[in-house]
Order: sequence, then structure tokens, then C-alpha cells
Amino acid sequence: MNKYWKYVIFTCLLEMVWVFGFSTAVASWQWALVVAVIFVDFYFLTKSCEGLPTGTVYAVFAGVGSIGTVVMDAFLFGGTMNLLTLLFIGLLVTGVVGLKLADNKADNKVKERVQ
Repeated sequence: MNKYWKYVIFTCLLEMVWVFGFSTAVASWQWALVVAVIFVDFYFLTKSCEGLPTGTVYAVFAGVGSIGTVVMDAFLFGGTMNLLTLLFIGLLVTGVVGLKLADNKADNKVKERVQ
């Protein structure tokens, strides 16, 4: 596994933290903590783009954020989850996996031309 995927994992986890913070922060120090987590999150996001295709990184970041937000809403905040929601979550996952496969295919073509 490429070391930059660790940054993607960190940025996805931190995204869930600040999304949760948006829903629960009330005091000014809590909001300051949320803002600090956002800055650290975007640092990891930019670090991951140094070694991975930006489109793939952003797709994973946005996909995990969307899925994580829906799941947190359903399980932590009493939101609803229905068949249509699950269908669109599946569509997001399919899109992220498709982008990863497409980027790998493009990377292999570039490597073949260089050799």
C-alpha cells in the first residue's frame, strides 16, 4: 500500500470528527476545536495529493464524508435510512471504486510509455 493512503485514511477519519463537531459543538472552545480539526484534516488531504491522483483522493474524501454523514445521522442523531438512501450510498461506493480503477489503468499506461 502506498504510504500516501495513510494520509487519505487520516483525512477521512478527521472529516467524521469535524462533521460530528458541527452537529454537537455549542461552546466557543468546541467550535475552535472543530476549526482546528478542519485545518489538520486539510493538511492530511493535501499530503495525500502529493503521492496520489487528486481526483481519486477527493472522490474517496467526499465519498467517505457523504457516507459517514448519512450513517452518523441515522445512528447518532435519529435520522432515517431507507432503501433509496442505501442505493445512493452504493452508487457512491461504486463511483469511488471506479475512479480508483480508472486511475490505476491510467498509471499503468504512463509507466508503459516511460519504459
